[in-house]
Amino acid sequence: MAPTDETGEFTQQASPFGTTPPTRPPADGAAGPGARMPRWLPRAVVLALGLYAAFQLGTWAFHQLTGLLINILIAFFLALAIEPAVSWMASRGLRRGLGTFLVFLAVMIASAGFVILLGSMLAGQIIKIVEDFPEYIDSVINWINTHFQTDLKRIDVQEGLLKSDWLRNYVQNSATGVLDLSAQVLGGLFQLLTITLFSFYFAADGPRLRRALCSVLPPARQAEVLRAWEIAVDKTGGYLYSRGLMALISGIAHYILLQALEVPNAPVLAVWVGLVSQFIPTIGTYLAGALPMLIAFTVDPWYALWVLVFVVIYQQFENYVLQPKLTSKTVDVHPAVAFGSVIAGTALLGAVGALVAIPAVATLQAFLGAYVKRYAVTDDPRVHGHRRRRGEPAGLLTRARDAWARRRGEEDPGGPTDPGGPTDPGGSMDPADPVGPADSARPADAAGLSGSARPSGSADSTDSTRPSDSTGSSDSTGSPDSEGGASS
Repeated sequence: MAPTDETGEFTQQASPFGTTPPTRPPADGAAGPGARMPRWLPRAVVLALGLYAAFQLGTWAFHQLTGLLINILIAFFLALAIEPAVSWMASRGLRRGLGTFLVFLAVMIASAGFVILLGSMLAGQIIKIVEDFPEYIDSVINWINTHFQTDLKRIDVQEGLLKSDWLRNYVQNSATGVLDLSAQVLGGLFQLLTITLFSFYFAADGPRLRRALCSVLPPARQAEVLRAWEIAVDKTGGYLYSRGLMALISGIAHYILLQALEVPNAPVLAVWVGLVSQFIPTIGTYLAGALPMLIAFTVDPWYALWVLVFVVIYQQFENYVLQPKLTSKTVDVHPAVAFGSVIAGTALLGAVGALVAIPAVATLQAFLGAYVKRYAVTDDPRVHGHRRRRGEPAGLLTRARDAWARRRGEEDPGGPTDPGGPTDPGGSMDPADPVGPADSARPADAAGLSGSARPSGSADSTDSTRPSDSTGSSDSTGSPDSEGGASS
């Protein structure tokens, strides 16, 4: 054992050859006084700090540009929606830019006309409500005095409202809220202009955009991108078609109700209900039903209640009957999938997500469906939901169906239900065994089957019962036939 000093460490002895042995490293792994920092450590620290700074910068930029990205997403789906009309005009010799402008012009004219008619009607009804407001108060006061034995007067009610702190606070809050409302209106107009410009560029320069996107992809990927683009156009157009059809049905139903109640401006109100309830997600139904209720209240307060009841009932019918049927036919999405996609889109992007969720899911489902391998489903009763316990007798319908199948088999013995036939003793009735138990009953193929191509252990009876092939060579000739052997 090497000698140690008083501290227990090994003493360094001189070499007999006059050389000093190398110094042992410290036992505790600590670096010596002359050790240097590894060269990779400063670069690793700088790289880590750079990645963290880039991540923070990217997160901040994404949050700042969320509004712009949502506007671009809406514009892209609008461009997909008008793509068929623009392509049709382009196929007739019209430039895509001019065709896109004509489509947007038609949409803007229709929207402006609807807003003008609705605004004039709404302004007239508001003026009528203000003029008839004292009469409404008198009718309410008379009803209260009659049923509750009170002695209220309209003058006392008006003075109490004018001198109340609630009215004063409401007026002050409304005055400050006017500025916020103005800012929101201006922001909404700017957002609408942004969406319109992006959708115009996407629709007018659609071929150029697709060409630029495909230029950075290999040919196989280019075909997939173009196929996904076409699927998106079809699904988005189908979704808008279904929404337009539901808007038409909703408008007709509400027009019949409003016309029966003799509510003024029933056609305009019906168009309002149809468009707003279908193309404004989440809150569109409530906005659509509020205006007809308000107008019906000016005619008779009970009419407003009838309108509310009809709106609620029709909304349930539309959500659970009409919308799933139309959506499943136009965009080929299961009703449960459509409902879940709307909820998920609302949770992710709010009202915009609810609007684009169904066409996005339909596009994704159709695109991925080409890569999913499907198989034939076995004819098992459990697939159709029919379960029968062991030992339980079959039902009446099942026995009747089996008897009918057996009767058809007896009447048509050579049909598809009996491949072998009654004169074929070796025929197999098991569809899983197409060859059959006896190979001798099956005729040879057209190319012929020689006896030399079969194993030497085959039975003589099998060779004697096999008919000769079309070339005239039988099994007894023993002439080799490589094609017949390959087919066997």
